[in-house]
Amino acid sequence: MQSDLPFSQACENNKAPILALLQQAFANCRNVLEVGSGTGQHAVHFAAGMPHLNWQASDQTLYLPDLTERLRRAAFPNLPLPLLLDIRDAAQTVNGYDAVFSANTLHIMPWPVVQQLFARLNDFCTAEATLCIYGPFNYNGRFTSDSNRAFDASLKSRDPAMGIRDIAAVVALAGASGFSLQQDHSMPANNRLLQFIRSDS
Repeated sequence: MQSDLPFSQACENNKAPILALLQQAFANCRNVLEVGSGTGQHAVHFAAGMPHLNWQASDQTLYLPDLTERLRRAAFPNLPLPLLLDIRDAAQTVNGYDAVFSANTLHIMPWPVVQQLFARLNDFCTAEATLCIYGPFNYNGRFTSDSNRAFDASLKSRDPAMGIRDIAAVVALAGASGFSLQQDHSMPANNRLLQFIRSDS
C-alpha cells in the first residue's frame, strides 16, 4: 500500500511482539518520544495499538521527509508529524515526555553519541518516566548468538564505531540519569527489550 516509501522487514517482523510489551510498560504514560523513528513503521503501529498516548516520532534530517509522509498518510490523532532530532545537536531541545522509546539505534550510534543520548534524557523527560530500549545486546562482553556475532562484524566493517553494546554499560549510563532497569525481556531474533523506570518516590 505504501511501497513507494522505505520499508524495513525487520520492523514488520518485530512490531507485534514489541507492542505487546509496550502496552504494559507505557500503560500509565501519556507522551512518548521515539528516538530514531526511521521508516515510521513502528510509530504507526504503536500509535494505533496505544490510542491512550501521544506518540512523538523523531529522527535526523536525512530520514525526515519519508518519515513525515508515512505519518501524514496514517493520519492518527495521537501521531503528530515527526520532530527533527539529532542527539549530537544540543540546540535541538524537546521536553515534557513521560516515556522514551528507541529501537535498533544503540549499535548504529558511535559510543560517544550513545552516551549523549542517555545524558540528554534529563532534558527530554519528566521527573517520573519510563524508558524502553530495543535491540541486540551483549552480556559480560559475550555475544548471545552466532547471528549477533556476525551482525556485529558486519556493523564494524561499515564503521568501527558501530557495534552491539554490552548491557552493563548501557545500564550504567541509564543509572547516571536516574533510570533503573526494571525488566530485561527476551525478544525474537536474539534481541532484548530493556525497560527502565525513573521515579521521585
